[in-house]
Amino acid sequence: MNINDLTSKYQELISPLIKHFSSSHTYYKDPLFFLSPFLHRILPENISHVIMLDIDLRFDNDIKNLYKLFNQFNQSQIIGIARENQPVYRHLFWLYRQENPRTNIGNPPPYGLTGFNSGVLLLDLNKIRQSILFNNYLENSFLIEKLRRKYYFNHPHLGDQDLYTLLSFEHQELFFILPCYWNRQLCTWWKGKGYDDVWENYFNCNNEQNISLYHGNCNTRIPEKIINKKVEL
Repeated sequence: MNINDLTSKYQELISPLIKHFSSSHTYYKDPLFFLSPFLHRILPENISHVIMLDIDLRFDNDIKNLYKLFNQFNQSQIIGIARENQPVYRHLFWLYRQENPRTNIGNPPPYGLTGFNSGVLLLDLNKIRQSILFNNYLENSFLIEKLRRKYYFNHPHLGDQDLYTLLSFEHQELFFILPCYWNRQLCTWWKGKGYDDVWENYFNCNNEQNISLYHGNCNTRIPEKIINKKVEL
């Protein structure tokens, strides 16, 4: 089944999320960006785990080591996802932050609720199928609208990652945080946009020498892979 068939078949499910999380950005109105929350319904039940990947990635490690991270999920964690490496959500939730100066929402790692980047997703489909909490949000659009109003989320535009970010503010227990080296985002768009004093706190990855997966988001060039060659004299 191709993507057009899928989006047509599940249009009724996907449409509410498109309404809530695409804003004026036509690119993210494509149903493709809203399929991940519904894969547990789309795929047959004998498929229990899925890794979803953006196309602008390069692995410098065996993907089986990424798959092994499913074993680190605790009982409540159903989705593995990395933090956003820029102050995107610091910006988008500025009004909530202004009215709630003690909040951690939008703050950088390790203690801030930074928001997510969905370029790499680990989906435990069996757990998602069994999660009454997660499925309630998918089936009841008013619950999502309630969260949007609570956090003054007036300009969502990044598809499924906006959904996961918003849910994490209320239900951190659903998410396993992938290490930054399994989604090393290279985009620097927000550098020089008024957040220079904190930008490095978001962008920094402490395991820079051991990156397992590079993400060339924002059309950023992925650095050349260094291959150590044995030279015989």
